[in-house]
Amino acid sequence: MIPTLTWTPEGVRFLDQTRLPLEESYVLATNYEQVAEIIVTMVVRGAPAIGVSAAYGIALGALHTEAKTVQEFAPEFEQICKRLAGTRPTAVNLFWAIDRIKVLFAKLLSSGATLAQIQERILAEAHAMYDEDIAACKTMGAFGGALLPEDGGVLTHCNAGALATCGYGTALGVIRAAVEQGKQIHVYADETRPFLQGARLTAWELMADGIPTTVICDNMAASLMRAGKIKAVVVGADRIAANGDTANKIGTYNVAILAKEHGIPFYVAAPWSTIDLATPNGDAIPIEERPQAEVTHHAGKQLTPNGVGVCNPAFDVTPAKYVTAIITERGVLRAPYTASLREMETVAG
Repeated sequence: MIPTLTWTPEGVRFLDQTRLPLEESYVLATNYEQVAEIIVTMVVRGAPAIGVSAAYGIALGALHTEAKTVQEFAPEFEQICKRLAGTRPTAVNLFWAIDRIKVLFAKLLSSGATLAQIQERILAEAHAMYDEDIAACKTMGAFGGALLPEDGGVLTHCNAGALATCGYGTALGVIRAAVEQGKQIHVYADETRPFLQGARLTAWELMADGIPTTVICDNMAASLMRAGKIKAVVVGADRIAANGDTANKIGTYNVAILAKEHGIPFYVAAPWSTIDLATPNGDAIPIEERPQAEVTHHAGKQLTPNGVGVCNPAFDVTPAKYVTAIITERGVLRAPYTASLREMETVAG
C-alpha cells in the first residue's frame, strides 16, 4: 500500500506527489491551513484522497482550537469548513466529506456533546472515511477487473491509483484487480499534460507493482488504437453527474471519443462519493482553472514566449454517451445512467 496520507500524533503526513517519481519525500500538516495549501498545490491530489484530506484537516482544526467551549468553537468550525471547501472546486468528494462532518457536528451539538467529545468524534469520522475509501477501491477493483480483457493493452489517463486515494486506487485498482485475477494486462499511460500525472505517478505506481507499463504522449492514443494495441480504456473521475456525464482530468474527453470511434470499451471507475445526483449534467459541473505557469513552465524553466495567452482547465467533461460502464463499489452501472444511478441510490440508500 502506497502511503498517500497517514494520520500521526503530530498531524497528517502526506507523500509529496509534486516530487515524484524521482524523490519520495513527505510533508507534515499540523493545522487545517496547511492541509488546505497541500490540497491547492497538489501535494495531495485525486478526488477520494482530497475528500479524506479535508476531513483530517477539519479534525486538526478541532483538535488545535483555542476555544474552551462548544459555543466558542462553532463559528470557528464553519470557517475551517469554508476554507477547505475553497481549495478545489471540481472534485465533489471534497464537499461530500465536508458535508458529512457538518452533519455529524450538527448531531453532536443537538445532543449536548462536550468539545472533547466533538474532537474525538470528528477524528473518528475521518478515520472511518479513510478505511471506507480503501475498502471501496478494493471492491470496485474486483467488479471492474472482471470487465477487462484476458490479455492486451489497457489505456488510462491521468492518475487514478493509490496516489489518488487512500490506497489501491480506482482505475488502477481495476487494473490491479485484473492482474490479481491472472489477466495479462499491459498498461499504456497517457503522460497527461500539463502536470504529467500519468508519466510521473501512474508509471511510478505500476512499475512498483511490477505491472508492464508504457508511457505515451497524449497525442498517440489514436494511433495505438488504430493499430489494435488498446483493448480497453479505464479512467477515474472527480465528479459524475446524474445523467452519467463525467468530469476527469483534461484530455479524458479526447480519449473517450477515440475509444468510441475504434469500438473500444471506455470504463469510468469511481467510488459512490464521486456521484453527484444533485448536478443534472456535465454542463453544471464547475471546472477548475489552474495557474498558467503549469503550462508556460516546466521544472522551473520557461517554455513559452512572454505574454502568450494560456488556457489551463484542469478537467473536461465526457458525455455519458461515450461511457461504456461506470464501476463503483456498489456495482457496475450501464446506460441509461439517469435511471441506473437513481436505482442504485435507492437500493443502497
